[in-house]
Amino acid sequence: MKKRNLWLAVLLIVAGFVIAAMGLMAYTKKNLEELTNAAINDIDISELADGIYTGSYSMFPVSAEVRVTVKGQRITGIELLEHNNGRGAPAEVIPDRVVEAQSLNVDAVSGATHSSKVILKAIENALEGAVK
Repeated sequence: MKKRNLWLAVLLIVAGFVIAAMGLMAYTKKNLEELTNAAINDIDISELADGIYTGSYSMFPVSAEVRVTVKGQRITGIELLEHNNGRGAPAEVIPDRVVEAQSLNVDAVSGATHSSKVILKAIENALEGAVK
């Protein structure tokens, strides 16, 4: 009887883990689909006030925080302060692309689309604070 109760307890614990894992996978899939479809709103650079602005964006399982420097109505630098990602490290070139283009309208990095979008949304959030 004790052995049977032990097996039942183990089975219930395993079932609990399986249900939790399935829920987490569904949540992650939903978030990544939403992120794939997220619009990046370009900011009118001519309306930016000089200063240093921070912005962040998070959509589980990816998050980013940036510091954007604006001078003379130009984005002069973007520092990626934090980037929590899975295999999205190649997207860390996005800030340089934005500075070069002076626009948020840059291509996502192939194979790192979700991280690209999160970094772009963080930059967008920072620049929204710079609009005069």
